[in-house]
Amino acid sequence: MAGVELFSHPALYTRYRAGLCSAAALALLLITALTYVPPLLVAYRSHGFWLKQSTYLEQPTVRFRYEVLLVATIGPSPGSFLAWSTFPAFNRLQEDRLRVPLLATREEDKNQDGKMDQLHFELELPLQPTEHVFGIQLILLFSYQLYRMSTFVMQSMAFLQFFSPVPGSGLYMNGDLKLNQRQLLNHCGLDTRYNVSVVNGTSPFASDYDLTNIIAAYWDRNVTTVFSDPSPVWMTGRATDTPFIINATIHYPVEVILYQPGFWEIIKFAWIQYVSILLIFLWVFGRIKMFLFQNQVLTTIPVSSVLPVSPVLSYKQHQS
Repeated sequence: MAGVELFSHPALYTRYRAGLCSAAALALLLITALTYVPPLLVAYRSHGFWLKQSTYLEQPTVRFRYEVLLVATIGPSPGSFLAWSTFPAFNRLQEDRLRVPLLATREEDKNQDGKMDQLHFELELPLQPTEHVFGIQLILLFSYQLYRMSTFVMQSMAFLQFFSPVPGSGLYMNGDLKLNQRQLLNHCGLDTRYNVSVVNGTSPFASDYDLTNIIAAYWDRNVTTVFSDPSPVWMTGRATDTPFIINATIHYPVEVILYQPGFWEIIKFAWIQYVSILLIFLWVFGRIKMFLFQNQVLTTIPVSSVLPVSPVLSYKQHQS
């Protein structure tokens, strides 16, 4: 007759067995189920059993694309502005409002790790003696890449803007080019869906260079960069023969990247949670099982196989 081993004690050379359909076998099945199933339910109901997202640190590979779009407000009326860009089609649309500045840029790798850490940007906008700058809107375009998990490549921008009721002689800004995510990145593979220019520099239509349309289309992306904490300093007191100077320092900081974990990472995280709770249940129900079968099995469960010189055999001989 088929049976199941209920309890064994190697030190006493003792084993207890019972039939598969006996009450003792059903009790053993219940104890086993209560040992392994509740830890799974506790781990699952305590939230975070399946890892939905994870993070890692990476300094992106950022390079300035030497593409610029500038609009300088010189009066309150709608057409009172000067403009310039590195896009010839945009410049042709400006007619007499076009003003070509002097531009100087320098990217710096401060820690010599092969990745640029910041951009020094300086622009000198020549002005007529009667012209005064009250506001600046400036778009700088970058190539932005991540490599540690998935390979993510995109073209992004930094938007610098400041207005003042007092005419200025210059604007100084110092901030970070921060990654903004509304969607998790993949844990592997190549992602180039945003590797397209933020500004359509070949378009002959003025609407494609409207800052409202550019920013609206850019923010439709799920992954973007923003110029964060610019700390603007508006300088006044410009002499009539001096240009308006824009001086900006843009840092490329280490980012906390959000990504969708892969299958094995999800299983590893879930397994750790389950086992940590299972160990407690194994200890508790191991003690319960030992108590039940050591103290009650001799009077309630028939012994079908007992090795010689066992305490059970001595007990049965004494009863006879």
